Amino acid sequence: MRSSEAVVCPALSCEGVQMERRYLPNIAVAPPAVKVVLISEAAAAVEGDDYYQGPAALYEQTTLAAFASAGLEAGSLRALLERGIYCTTAVKCGKVGYSVPTAAIRSCSLLLERELALFTGVRAYLLMGDVAIKAVNAIARRNREARPIPAGPTYRIRGGEFWWRGARAFPSYLQAGPSYGIEKTKVAMIAEDIAAALRLASGG
Repeated sequence: MRSSEAVVCPALSCEGVQMERRYLPNIAVAPPAVKVVLISEAAAAVEGDDYYQGPAALYEQTTLAAFASAGLEAGSLRALLERGIYCTTAVKCGKVGYSVPTAAIRSCSLLLERELALFTGVRAYLLMGDVAIKAVNAIARRNREARPIPAGPTYRIRGGEFWWRGARAFPSYLQAGPSYGIEKTKVAMIAEDIAAALRLASGG
């Protein structure tokens, strides 16, 4: 199955995003095999830079670099998927400015919720950045669940033990896109979070 076919956007009207840049991962996936789900911010600003768009895609390059820093070398995101690691975005449209409006995060979390429901064997969620954290909290709030990730800046809550729907949730920093690699301390922390998620997924 393809997640882009299983999760169809009902033409939500979301302010503050580029609706013409709507994208869901167009990749064949075996849901039971997925053990780690990485959720980053929003669809890429430029068409062709999204997840699973090939080796020239910015999201592919920066994400593979992040996993390599965590000790997992892979030639492509498809190779990561074969290892049970699925990548997606919290918001399915591109950003207009620096940030994504809270209303757009809440609206698009409906799509993210449907997408995540495909994967019933997830052991770890990597929440890469504030938008991903807010989206997961929005899903939990809508379903009257306890808030998975507490309020606070990432540097304070990162490293805490948080669980959501039977899986460990790792709040971390954004790894996809042009900002990756600017702050070396964040690169190291991202690598630590990915490595911890991988250990958990492998039973370590």
